[in-house]
Amino acid sequence: MTHTRFAFIKAQWHADIVDRALDGFCDTIPANQVDVFDVPGAFEIPLLARDLAATGKYDAVVCAAFVVDGGIYRHDFVAQAVVDGLMRAGLDTGVPVLSVSLTPHQYQETDHHNEIYRTHFVEKGKEAANAALGIIAARAKVAKAA
Repeated sequence: MTHTRFAFIKAQWHADIVDRALDGFCDTIPANQVDVFDVPGAFEIPLLARDLAATGKYDAVVCAAFVVDGGIYRHDFVAQAVVDGLMRAGLDTGVPVLSVSLTPHQYQETDHHNEIYRTHFVEKGKEAANAALGIIAARAKVAKAA
């Protein structure tokens, strides 16, 4: 019997917040079914997601990042590029690639905001786990009907 395997990619910008998504994911998916990969930032995620999906080892790839307005670059451009890249990786490989990449409109590096987003990322990680299980089940149903 084979176990479902997942790849989980985390951007290291704001790792103290982003890593909570993995905590939430592993509340639903056993950690021994998850291979974890760290990348420098959100922009690096789609390439690795595509590479991991193309290996055929994973039933789904989940990607987490926190893209905030740094004042120098357009964070909305980065967020859009990441989401587009993740969609393309999934469509090109046929492996579900899910996003827990959040771009808040109002973020300040305060203890209060950091705690809010840490908690939010745990919830988003749980949602990603349920979405991964749901799309895997739906695709299995389609394959069985074919």
